[in-house]
Amino acid sequence: MSGMRRSRGPAAVASSPWIVVFAGVVVMVVLLFMALGAYRGCSPASDEASALPPALSLPQGPVPPTVSTPTPPGSSAPPLRPGLSPRASGLSPSASAGSRPSTAGRTGGPATSRPATGPMQSVPVVSGRYRVVQSFDGGFIGEVLIVNRAVEDRGWTVRLDFGGGRFVTAWVEGVPQGTVRQTGGGFTYASGVDVPAGGSATLRFHLERALTTPQGCTVDGVRCTGF
Repeated sequence: MSGMRRSRGPAAVASSPWIVVFAGVVVMVVLLFMALGAYRGCSPASDEASALPPALSLPQGPVPPTVSTPTPPGSSAPPLRPGLSPRASGLSPSASAGSRPSTAGRTGGPATSRPATGPMQSVPVVSGRYRVVQSFDGGFIGEVLIVNRAVEDRGWTVRLDFGGGRFVTAWVEGVPQGTVRQTGGGFTYASGVDVPAGGSATLRFHLERALTTPQGCTVDGVRCTGF
């Protein structure tokens, strides 16, 4: 009897396989719980979360409204973006490169003034040029060249003033002589023959004990040149 009971144990286990399966399932569940406990103990997610920097908080302000500009019909203007000013691009799209702003209608700017021109000085019709022909001890010989710029023949009168000295003579070469009248420090000579239009005449004179530079020399009241 006792031998028969001992031999039933292994046979009972072999005849009931569900017992082995149940024991294996229990072991697997225990191992799964142990693995989950070990994973939670390591907590890698918490370490990574502590290593990351704190997130930046964005300012919560009112969003600027979108500015819309009316577009004329037929034009394809690009849409405006919020926060961008339409004046930031410089010239308007319709302005051509190299164009200058119009100045029509502007007032208050400096006016361009032209230099004032005085009355034009008229060239004398008859003029004279004085020079010394020859100097010597005690006197000199001088001359006055008379030029006629008129379109007709003109008479002339020369007046010389030296402030002193002794007048000797005066003459015009190659033509009939005129009239000489001596004054206090010089003389006056009136032509005997007119100067032709566009022509000239030469009056020469001899003077002693006087300076070679006259104090005055005129032809028909116009000052001579050359001194």
